[in-house]
Amino acid sequence: MSAGQPDRGGCTDTPSLDELARAYGVWVDYWDQAGVLRRSSDDAIARVLRALGADPTDEATIAASLEQRDLRDWRRTMPPVVVAVGARYAHIWVHVPHGTAVRVWIELEDGGVIEAQQSDRWVDPREVDGRLIGEATFVVPPEIPLGWHAVKAATDDGVSESVLVVTPERLHPAALAGDARLWGLMAQIYSVRSRRSWGIGDLADLGDLAAWSGHDLGADFVLVNPLHAAAPVVPMTPSPYLPATRRFPNPIYVRIEGIAEFAYLSGSDRKAVRRLAKPLRKPTADLLDRDAVWAAKSAALEIVRRVPLSPGRQASYDAYVEREGRGLIDFATWCAIAESRGATWSDWPEGLRHPDSAEVAAWRAAHADRVERHLWMQWLLDQQMEQTQAAAVDVGMRAGIIHDLAVGVDGDGADAWALQDVLAEGVSVGCPPDMYNQLGQDWAQPPWRPDALADAAYLPYRDMLRTLLRHCGGIRVDHILGLFRQWWIPAGATAAEGAYVTFDHEALVGILALEAQRAGALVIGEDLGTVEPRVADFLHERGILGTSILWFERGEGGVLRQPEHWRADVLASVAVHDLPPTAGYLEGEHVRIRAELGLLSTAVDDERAADEAATREWLDLAVDRGWLESADADVDACVVGLHRLVAASPARLVGIALPDLVGDVRAQNQPGTDQEYPNWRVPLTDRKGVPVALEDLPRAPLLDALIATVRPAAPGAPLG
Repeated sequence: MSAGQPDRGGCTDTPSLDELARAYGVWVDYWDQAGVLRRSSDDAIARVLRALGADPTDEATIAASLEQRDLRDWRRTMPPVVVAVGARYAHIWVHVPHGTAVRVWIELEDGGVIEAQQSDRWVDPREVDGRLIGEATFVVPPEIPLGWHAVKAATDDGVSESVLVVTPERLHPAALAGDARLWGLMAQIYSVRSRRSWGIGDLADLGDLAAWSGHDLGADFVLVNPLHAAAPVVPMTPSPYLPATRRFPNPIYVRIEGIAEFAYLSGSDRKAVRRLAKPLRKPTADLLDRDAVWAAKSAALEIVRRVPLSPGRQASYDAYVEREGRGLIDFATWCAIAESRGATWSDWPEGLRHPDSAEVAAWRAAHADRVERHLWMQWLLDQQMEQTQAAAVDVGMRAGIIHDLAVGVDGDGADAWALQDVLAEGVSVGCPPDMYNQLGQDWAQPPWRPDALADAAYLPYRDMLRTLLRHCGGIRVDHILGLFRQWWIPAGATAAEGAYVTFDHEALVGILALEAQRAGALVIGEDLGTVEPRVADFLHERGILGTSILWFERGEGGVLRQPEHWRADVLASVAVHDLPPTAGYLEGEHVRIRAELGLLSTAVDDERAADEAATREWLDLAVDRGWLESADADVDACVVGLHRLVAASPARLVGIALPDLVGDVRAQNQPGTDQEYPNWRVPLTDRKGVPVALEDLPRAPLLDALIATVRPAAPGAPLG
């Protein structure tokens, strides 16, 4: 049974199904957010098992699936991948015909070779497919350096190969050296527009926000929404958490005038670009129109692309394409096909539905210019992201830009097409009902299939992390619990009708720590919701920061957790993007929206009364601490008082949501909705709904008061 899975003591109504579920890492029951043990339905368990390759149809197929699972490793010479922790001994099993001699060695990524020693560990041989197979165990010495290495086993029949990943015991990012607290801004960068933006905030705006906040305010980081790419077609998906890919950024964020070749446009071409930009630069509080922005930028990019690259720029482009390799080629190919045939790849002709097909290769060759256009755009983005991080570091930010990693991808998107062999079919990822999402959530994202990802030696996961970490000071991993277990929802079922599936968290967290260590980046895990203490403890041991949101900081029986008793190794804040900004929260916007959209499972008046009482408790605490004159004070004073509570915690990182500086009240996202609420399309405005430009931020009404809450030198120091 998986660690953390409820123990039913061996007594079940359907023991055969339960046994199969345990063998495949599927939870038959779980503890909900109220501490109640709930059993997933047999139908949900069976459908999740099918997504994992098992057949739970009847007793015979269950027995066959159990045997297949039992013999899977015995049919292999070595495991496809071994993930070890540095400075600890690890072991590699090797299966060969009983009595056969075998030599095992490790080829290090730097070219060195180390012989593996066999341990004195006896395992009884087994008959597998008519042959007697023995198991030998070899030791990975602790002096193996961190990194990705090859393990090879040789017998008279040939050489087998596996992957050895040695990960750090604990992540030690330079930004967290010493005891000083880091603080920064949290922003949905698309909503932060400057007077030079093309309708939404872009990478140049992000660089300016970082440079200003770092130099003038002393901020250490800017945490932004995921910049993952959506399909390059209209209508463009607005949600940064439902991307086409998690590896590559969205070209909608490129600053056209920041492209080096823009300087060499002819006069007429430059005028054409300016005509495209002009209608998008009008200050407005209207919802953001990504379709109009992308249409204009796409046309402008076509104009800029006419300018030949210099020899040095061409070499830089070539090196980028070589470094990103097959993953970039597949992404660019998918984008080009999507522009031609639509973004739903399951509707494409059969021959185009798999990246390895001969038809896809022929299509790529026939449309090489369109594919190359997407390679070129990704190179431009890579350069501008590098410039953005440099702008942050150059003004003294200790971390700089912290990017956000979404939970998953759109099932019709580029990653779902390119990586379909390591994704599960017929299920999506979500979460069961909780206090703030009483119907549960279905994120409409296909999950990694744990066994297939391991068979691929976690390389798709590694490559995604490497690209994301290349130009930043840290990443925030949304729903990091998904590295431990995921709530799988069968197609057509409600969000409440799912089951948990276990993931190899030691491998996934270890690889995350390794790639972050190599990039010099810190990692923040969003560990809100129903998270077992063992998860938080494990992440803490590996140097992964957690997340504390003031509204959720309650202990047993719902009692407020005093700020001094919050966890230290966290990013702490008042606001979070799935709730309204603090001013809106204080006015009950989150209750009003959910009531209007029918997302409450309790009576509206009861929900409102409970919410007001809970909010009042926090305000009363701020009054008790002397940071608020009265719980009935005006909204601005309450916003500042709540931020002072967060600042009184021992949190290593403290974030201030940019909308709180300007008094914005509208939520960026309402979980559980699609078209019912304008998710991810809300521009930055003040309390009255007047648009706020990046250039206006130095005059934000709460700027001085909120920045003062995080200015004390020592974490938890009282404010005057």
